Amino acid sequence: MASRYDHNPFEEEEEHEEEVNPFANQATKGSGHGGGAFYMPAHGSVPPATSRLSPLPPERAGYDRGATIDIPLDSAQDFRNKEKELKAKEAELKRREQELKRKEDAIARSGIVLEDKNWPPFFPIIHHDITNEIPVHLQNIQYVAFTTFLGIVVCLLWNLVAVTTAWIKGEGPTIWFLAVIYLISGVPGAYVMWYRPLYRAMRTDSALKFGWFFLAYMFHIAFCVFASVAPPIIFKGKSLTGILPAIDVVSSNAFVGSFYFIGFAFFTLESLMSIWVIQQVYMYFRGSGKAAEMRREAAKSTMMSAF
Repeated sequence: MASRYDHNPFEEEEEHEEEVNPFANQATKGSGHGGGAFYMPAHGSVPPATSRLSPLPPERAGYDRGATIDIPLDSAQDFRNKEKELKAKEAELKRREQELKRKEDAIARSGIVLEDKNWPPFFPIIHHDITNEIPVHLQNIQYVAFTTFLGIVVCLLWNLVAVTTAWIKGEGPTIWFLAVIYLISGVPGAYVMWYRPLYRAMRTDSALKFGWFFLAYMFHIAFCVFASVAPPIIFKGKSLTGILPAIDVVSSNAFVGSFYFIGFAFFTLESLMSIWVIQQVYMYFRGSGKAAEMRREAAKSTMMSAF
């Protein structure tokens, strides 16, 4: 049996409790209640905190906790509807492309060609593309024929200049008005009557277009030959710069006569080049069998008109 004077194991803890007790009220130490006083919390109670927690940041002004955010989400049905719409549009585009291709094929079979104006480049008024539309073996003839078309333009322009100088020197206004008529009717007339038919005949190889070209081009050659001579039939021939008016004018005015002689040279060169062109076109026309084809078409047209 232990003696009552035995050492109590809890005594030392009680003696040193002030030093190791974490629940002691350090703020009360050294106060007026005595140096040995200390704070003993009640059983089960929470000791007061010795440090303060940092406050929460203030909430942002105008923020509504109850506000909802609308996020558009397409359902599977919406995706299927959009897919159907895209497929319908694609089918419509394919249908239109096929319809356009059928029309283009029909136009090509009928011989109708859509012509865009591309010449001259600075002010397009006609369609002209020898390199891409005329067969290679005919391009040389077509280029020379185009040169004769430009040649008649130059001849008529120079004819107007020469006649204008003669009018200024006292030859009268009548020949000047005739020179203007030659220019404004000859240039578009040459393009419509023989150059465009030849261009289309070379491109489509049409016998009827070749026939029309021969008829109109022979008239063109006849006019050039007549202008290079310019006999005194209409207004003494002074409205055209041929050899006869040049001789007549140079005797009275050498300056005006020189203009007429230059015009005579232009018309002569134009006549020679035009004769070469019609010979070459006729040789191709005969060699390709277009002459026989044109006779058959002419006979067929005559029979149809007779019936």
